[in-house]
Amino acid sequence: MSRIGNKLITIPAGVTISVSDDNLVSVKGPKGTLTQSVDSDIAIEIEGSELKVKRPSEQKRHKALHGLYRSLINNMVIGVATGYKKEMEIIGVGYKASAVGNVLELQLGYSHNIFMSIPEELKLTTTSEKGQNPKVILEGIDKELIGSVAAKIKSLRKVEPYKGKGIRFVGEIVRRKAGKSAKK
Repeated sequence: MSRIGNKLITIPAGVTISVSDDNLVSVKGPKGTLTQSVDSDIAIEIEGSELKVKRPSEQKRHKALHGLYRSLINNMVIGVATGYKKEMEIIGVGYKASAVGNVLELQLGYSHNIFMSIPEELKLTTTSEKGQNPKVILEGIDKELIGSVAAKIKSLRKVEPYKGKGIRFVGEIVRRKAGKSAKK
């Protein structure tokens, strides 16, 4: 029994969902439009302000797709209604971040600066206040795209466990290791 797939998706005001004949789901809202192709075995029903995802049988494949497509459609509805936001902080002496348009420039202790192009669908901002770590903020409507770009940025300087230097999400807890202890 799929617990995620059986949940109903409530459609907020201002969001419209349309399903084409070839199972292409289009979600349109105040922030933009997203589309997702759905497997032909999965049925999508819209009743009033609720959407239900149905599967044809109890096969393992159908159960897996049932929960997957329900989550993807729910993420699209939330994205076009309110949007998604990821904040990352850069911790380390001399580490800096700056944004010019959709190009992110990072100084992460390497011999050169790193320039990373961010997709046009995302909004990029950086902040660097005195006494606080520099922050990189990604905003957009596509949860998958934000997650993959944030993971790519984070992989440029992973958090090391001894001093905690590197790029991490705001609020992320990093387990610290004890360094070498002196002999007595």
